Amino acid sequence: MGLVVIFGLVTILSAIGTISSLKNKNFLGLFFAVGTLAVFGWFTVMTAINHGVPVAH
Repeated sequence: MGLVVIFGLVTILSAIGTISSLKNKNFLGLFFAVGTLAVFGWFTVMTAINHGVPVAH
C-alpha cells in the first residue's frame, strides 16, 4: 500500500512539473518531466492493479 502512495505522489509532482515547464518553455525540463510522468504513472497504475487498492490479505 505504501508503494502505491509513494508512486502516486511522485506522479502528481511530475504532472505539476510538466505544467510548470510548459509555462516556462523549458524543453529539457519538459522532456524529463514527461518521462517521469509516463514511467511513474505506469508504475502507479500497474502496482495498484497487481496488489489491489485497498490491499487484499
